[in-house]
Amino acid sequence: MNFDRLAAHYHWLEMLFAGGLMQRCRIAFLSRTKDCRSALLAGEGTGKFLVALLQFNPHIKITCVEKSAGMIAQARGRLRRERVDGARVEFIQSDALHWPAPSGAFDLVVTNFFLDCFRADQLQTLVPRLAGSTTGDAIWLLADFRVPEPGWRRARAIVVLAGLYAFFKVATSLSARWLTPPDDLLKVAGFELVDRRLASFGLAHADFWRRTI
Repeated sequence: MNFDRLAAHYHWLEMLFAGGLMQRCRIAFLSRTKDCRSALLAGEGTGKFLVALLQFNPHIKITCVEKSAGMIAQARGRLRRERVDGARVEFIQSDALHWPAPSGAFDLVVTNFFLDCFRADQLQTLVPRLAGSTTGDAIWLLADFRVPEPGWRRARAIVVLAGLYAFFKVATSLSARWLTPPDDLLKVAGFELVDRRLASFGLAHADFWRRTI
């Protein structure tokens, strides 16, 4: 999986495909991060949530783990354009699957439109790895696509997601072939779903998870 070829074009591709849908999902629970002080943003991409989090929370320190050098460059550029001080941000270019996450370091984990890039077997490694880096009272914000219950909404989502996975397979060599919901893995890792908001007739969702053990 390599998003470098898409990095410079990702913003307009997102706007063309989804308008403001993805960003609305990203920031749906931003207000609940006011007490967080140390955040891990995995697969942050072009930095849209990063900027919003820095602007909302003046005390938080952020670690961004992103495999794509091109995406990191886009995120740094966004910080400059938005005139947001990046001194509180550490960028780490690494594959999250292999990054040695520090134990108990973060009270906030954010995975926005990221976990859908991984196969089920990869998520079985990734989710516990990220969960192991959290404090006992951590929260996990997650935004992603989903397949609704049977009906026209489900049929619509299947068509849209099939097109997206086909496109990203060619453009980025994405290994995942379909969406794997991470809910059960998050629960096993000690997190409880507190709130979920659906968008675009159930095609996308924003989650607020809290660590319970």
